[in-house]
Amino acid sequence: MTWLITLLTILALPLVAAAQPAGVHNPPTQMFVASDSCLACHNNLVTESGKDVSIGSNWQSSLMAHSSRDPYWQASVQRETLAHPSAEQSIQDECSACHMPMTRYRSQVQGQKGSVFAHLPILPARGQAGLLAADGVSCSMCHQIQADKLGTKESFTAGFVVDATTPLGQRSVFGPYDIDQGRTRIMQSASRMSPTTAAHVQDSALCASCHTLYTHTRGPNGQVLGQLPEQVPYLEWKHSEYYEQSQSCQSCHMPQLAHGMSISSVMGQPRENFSRHVFRGGNFFMPKIFNRYRKELGVSALSQDLALASKETEDHLKTSAARIAIENIQYAHGTLTADVTVINLAGHKLPTAYPSRRAWIRFTITDPDGRAVFVSGQVNPDGSIQGNVNDVHKDTFEGHYTIIDSPDQVQIYEAIMADPDGEVTTGLIEAIRFIKDNRILPKGFDKASAHKDIMVQGRALRDHDFTEPGDTVRYEVQVDSDRGPLNIRAELLYQPIGFRWAKNLREQQGAEIDRFVSYYDSMAAQSWIVLARDSKIAQP
Repeated sequence: MTWLITLLTILALPLVAAAQPAGVHNPPTQMFVASDSCLACHNNLVTESGKDVSIGSNWQSSLMAHSSRDPYWQASVQRETLAHPSAEQSIQDECSACHMPMTRYRSQVQGQKGSVFAHLPILPARGQAGLLAADGVSCSMCHQIQADKLGTKESFTAGFVVDATTPLGQRSVFGPYDIDQGRTRIMQSASRMSPTTAAHVQDSALCASCHTLYTHTRGPNGQVLGQLPEQVPYLEWKHSEYYEQSQSCQSCHMPQLAHGMSISSVMGQPRENFSRHVFRGGNFFMPKIFNRYRKELGVSALSQDLALASKETEDHLKTSAARIAIENIQYAHGTLTADVTVINLAGHKLPTAYPSRRAWIRFTITDPDGRAVFVSGQVNPDGSIQGNVNDVHKDTFEGHYTIIDSPDQVQIYEAIMADPDGEVTTGLIEAIRFIKDNRILPKGFDKASAHKDIMVQGRALRDHDFTEPGDTVRYEVQVDSDRGPLNIRAELLYQPIGFRWAKNLREQQGAEIDRFVSYYDSMAAQSWIVLARDSKIAQP
C-alpha cells in the first residue's frame, strides 16, 4: 500500500501554471511543473548496501537545484548590471537563461526578456514565476529539452528547444528507459506529462546547451562589441580523446551504478545503467556556503545531504582530476633542481568552465628538522596565493613559467580575461578575450589545431613542455648543502572562486554583493583543496 499512499500524496501537489505565451498558436496553459510533482516517486531509492541513490534527494542537494539561490551568481549579476546600467535588462535576461531557465524560457515564449532581481529573494517564492525561478535547473526543464539543434552552435548559450505548443496532459518528458502503460498513467497523474524514451538525454550535447556559454561584451553605453567564450568545456571535450572514445559528460558527472536499480519507489523494477543525479563537478565550496547560510538563502535540502554533496565532489576531484609527480631530482653544489609534472585526468581543461577557477602548484622544500627551506605557491587564510601578483594588483597577472627559482613565482593554471583596451578584468560583460589560458589540457588535445575559442593563450603556447595531457615545470633552488637530506613536496591546489574574483566584487555596492563577500570572507580558508600530491627525498 506504500506506493498507493505515495501516489495519493503526489496527486495533491501543486502544479505551476504559465501565462498564455504571446504569438504561439494554441499555447499551453502550463509548460513546466515544480519538482515536487516528481520527487515523491523518485525518492526513497536505496541500494542493497544501504546507499541512498534517490534521484530527488541527490538533485535537491546539487548545484543544479540551487542555481537561482547561488549567492555568487546573484552578486556577479548585480555587479554587471551596476557597471552597465543601460543594458541591465539584457544582462538579466542573459544571466537568467541557465540559472532560472524555466521562468526565463516562459518569458521568452511570451516575447519578453527574463529577469533575475524580480525573483529575489528566493524565499518565499512569490507567485508562479517565482516558484519556477526558485526551482533552479529542475526535472521538467532538462527532461523536456528536445533533440532539435543539440550540439550545434545555435543550441549553445541556452539555445535549447522546449515544446511551446502542446497543452499539459499531452506533453512529453524524455528519459532513457521504456515505461510501461501502468507507470505511464501514474506519471501522467502526478505530473500531467507522459514519459517518452529518447536517447538524447544521455548525450553530452544536452549538457552543452548551458555549459557552452558565450557572453556579450558591452561598451560603456551598453552597446555590444563582441562575444567572449566564457566557458566552453563541451568544445574542449570535443577536441580531446574523450570525445573519440565516446566518454560523455554524464559518464563522469552523473556516474552510473554497477548494478540494476529502480528509478522509482512506486512499483519500481531494476533498471540497468542507473545514472545518479548528483551532478558532481568542480565546485565543492558552494554546497558549504549553502549549508552554513541555509536560512538566508532559503535552502530546503537537508544539511547532511549538502555535506555529503560537498564531500563526494571533493572525493571525485581528489581521485579523478589530476596526478602530480616529482622527477629528475639533482642536489649538488648548493643547488637543488627538480621537475614537477602535472597530468590532467579530466575530459576537458583543468580547471574548466567559469573562469574564476584556478589550480596551482605548491612546491615545498624542508630540512630534516621540518623547517621550510623554500616554498612557492603557499595559500593565505584569506584565499590569496603568496607570490601571485594578481592577488595583490588587479591590473596584472602571474605569467606561465617553465622554470621557477624564486618563492615569489608560482605556477597558476588559470584563464585571465582582458577588455577591449587590453586591461585585465574579472567583469564578464567587459571581457572580450583571454590573454592567458594555460589551464591543463586533456588527453588528445592538440594545442596547435585548437579553435580560437579553446586555444592556449600566452606563454604556454610556446612552452614545449605544456602539451596534452599535462605540464612540466622545473624548480631550481639555491640551498645549503650542509643541511643534509631535504624533503620535497609538490601539491596541486584548486580553488573554484579565486581571491581576485571575490575581491573585485567590492568595486560595486549592492545587497547581493555585500552578502556574498561576507560569506566568502568568513569561509575563505575552506575555499581550496589539494587535488594531488607527491613527495621525494633529495640526498646531497
